Amino acid sequence: MGVITNNLDLWAEALLGTVVLFLGGGAIALVLGFIVGAMRVSPVPIARAVGTVYVNTIRNTPLTLVFFVFVFIVPVLFERRMDFTVLGILALGIYTATYVAETIRSGINTVSVGQAEAARAIGLSFGQVMTLVILPQAFRSVIPPMMSVLIALLKNTTVAAGFSVLNLGSIRANMSERGENALVVILWVMVIFVVLVLLLAWVQRALENKWRIAR
Repeated sequence: MGVITNNLDLWAEALLGTVVLFLGGGAIALVLGFIVGAMRVSPVPIARAVGTVYVNTIRNTPLTLVFFVFVFIVPVLFERRMDFTVLGILALGIYTATYVAETIRSGINTVSVGQAEAARAIGLSFGQVMTLVILPQAFRSVIPPMMSVLIALLKNTTVAAGFSVLNLGSIRANMSERGENALVVILWVMVIFVVLVLLLAWVQRALENKWRIAR
């Protein structure tokens, strides 16, 4: 316990860094993922094409390379210095959005086509069909896979450690400079991640119970 109690300041900063990366990246991923997911099933060919290119390009690119682009290339393009934490959030959000989009698309495909056709028959637009008929039903089926995506995002925050962003993934190096045992630090990091994942699992169960369909 001395590894934690003697270095509470560093652990607090690292945990905060991980939470900020997770919440910021998650917010971007959910919003952008919903948009791209809707584009993937849109009746407009251009929208489907753009969504497909985005998903296939970003999802098939290693996350480390996505970080590299945001940390080293984006600031050059904008000709200004940018905070690495902000760049890390953008990289995580844009990368994870591809998985959110595919999860949303799979959920949409579970809804009967007849319901969409019936909604269009009474004069609803594509946007109204998606928001009023399809997505509310699809949301129930995507809770488990969506939570898996968010858990993966949580663990992916450690990649930011390689780009000078303080989080739980980088605390081992900082603790080693203070003379702490690296193996003990890694074990505590593992414990913290297990606790965070269990918390997300609890949220998943709560959402599933709230939106469970009576049978």
